[in-house]
Amino acid sequence: SIKLLLCTVYFYAGLAKLNSDWLFHAMPLKIWLPARYDTPFLGDLLQQEWVHYVFSWSGALYDLSIPFLLLNKRTRIFGFVLVVIFHVLTKVLFPIGVFPYVMIFSTFIFFDAGVHHKILSFISKIFRIDKKHIDVISQNRVYPYSSKIPLIFVMIFLGIQLIFPWRYLAYPDELFWTEEGYRFSWRVMLMEKAGYTQFKVRDGKTGKQFYVDNTDFLTPFQEKQMSTQPDFILQYAHYLGEHFKEQGHKNVEVYVDSYVALNGRLSELYIDPKIDLMKVNDSFAHKNWILEFKDQINGL
Repeated sequence: SIKLLLCTVYFYAGLAKLNSDWLFHAMPLKIWLPARYDTPFLGDLLQQEWVHYVFSWSGALYDLSIPFLLLNKRTRIFGFVLVVIFHVLTKVLFPIGVFPYVMIFSTFIFFDAGVHHKILSFISKIFRIDKKHIDVISQNRVYPYSSKIPLIFVMIFLGIQLIFPWRYLAYPDELFWTEEGYRFSWRVMLMEKAGYTQFKVRDGKTGKQFYVDNTDFLTPFQEKQMSTQPDFILQYAHYLGEHFKEQGHKNVEVYVDSYVALNGRLSELYIDPKIDLMKVNDSFAHKNWILEFKDQINGL
């Protein structure tokens, strides 16, 4: 089950890279890699356009092939070496937290118990742990298994993991633009979005209005994340509406002027500025208050 989960992460990430922006325009790597000019030994190389395409194509090929390399005993060591190289590079080049470490160490699940025992023996010597005593205890334990309920539960869980990432197909518009179904689909670092949002609070009866200074409510990081993600924009709009209601304002309506640039394209109007977001409830339904994407990205 754990092997299947890891293979799902890699293979779905590889399928997600089979799109025109990633393969034919090297986006968003063409934006990100040149910014790493100060990386030791690689800084100058990362300025070359051909390198951006090499990273794009090799990244897609890596994600699609690594599950099969790890599952095959003959290619497992080679696959593990690729895993280490790939994730060390991503850790050096991109700020993605502990994810590279998690993926490197979890890869050991593909090796047999003999390898695990060798690693544990090495660790036990360093910390002076009696591994033999622990092995004897674990071998003497009996785990009764007579019910099919755990098996059914695991099968349902794995089925959800395999099906849920495809829910974006239920929505009509461009996934990278609306992000409807984007989360939990293993689309790792596939787009660069920059946004500008200006919120307007209006009295629905008198027509009096004023603009909100986002820095009064959000940190720079929060504002950056909010300005390109529609559900964040909606949540923040409701927060502002409730805040100003508590301040004594009447008939509160909240509108937004929002512009977003996707993968190096020119900035476009993102949210319908005529929609009162206080009347919009967040749900899994299609967000028709997001304006249409004026370009096309081909792919899965």
